[in-house]
Amino acid sequence: MSSMFGKHRASGERPPQSPLPECNVAILGCRGAGKSALTVKFLTKRFISEYDPNLEDTYTSEELVDQQPVLLKVMDTADQDGPGNCERYLCWASAFLVVYSIDDRRSFEGCQRYLEVLALHARGRQRRCPVLLLGNKLDMDQYRQVPSAEGMSLASRFGCLFHEVSACQDFAGVQHVFHEAVRAVRRQAEWNPPARTLLISEERPCPPVAAALALPTHHGLATCTFNTLSTVNYKEIPSVAQAKLVTVKSSRAQSKRKAPTLTLLKGFKIF
Repeated sequence: MSSMFGKHRASGERPPQSPLPECNVAILGCRGAGKSALTVKFLTKRFISEYDPNLEDTYTSEELVDQQPVLLKVMDTADQDGPGNCERYLCWASAFLVVYSIDDRRSFEGCQRYLEVLALHARGRQRRCPVLLLGNKLDMDQYRQVPSAEGMSLASRFGCLFHEVSACQDFAGVQHVFHEAVRAVRRQAEWNPPARTLLISEERPCPPVAAALALPTHHGLATCTFNTLSTVNYKEIPSVAQAKLVTVKSSRAQSKRKAPTLTLLKGFKIF
């Protein structure tokens, strides 16, 4: 069974078949850091404190970030006490939220291992996925074990953005963090150079036989001819009249998108 709900959009907001840009966000952290609570808070504005730590799921929501629509996909990971089977989100995510609880130093130390895995994954890659370090449970400040300065220092060491929020109390702060992840992905895309336009010369007919070149006969070998054809070895630059404009773009199957829905959250039915 599943509970289905979503954020309804007016039918006139955008063409029904107009694809939205997508942003995939993976939430990482040790058990008890509040990853699922943050996910539910962002998607439903509700706070639920108890979850099955062994369940993992991905949710989709249409968001409006800086007046630009985006299809935001959130993977609520279920790692227990540190990184494990990382390929499932390293190759999927556009951005990462690495979460710890400010009242649990052990979860903060676990974040460092996640950041090391992400840094290793980014080595040698032209494009690095944005990473946000997130201190959760700000409402438990009286039991704080990790000072804000220590969180900021770790984020600075790995080149991350840093925020502290409360999934229990602060929806605006939680929403801001997810939207910041989208903004960071957009900035990253803007920094990358655009795809180069390819100029490819049109095919030209072979010259007539009369224009063929004859090789002289040597030592009784038969005379042979060959047509003068330009090849890639010449690296010929075609004229404007001979050129074709070719653009390379990704294609996706177009289908009618249903209203965004959220499946059963960690074994709880939400009304």
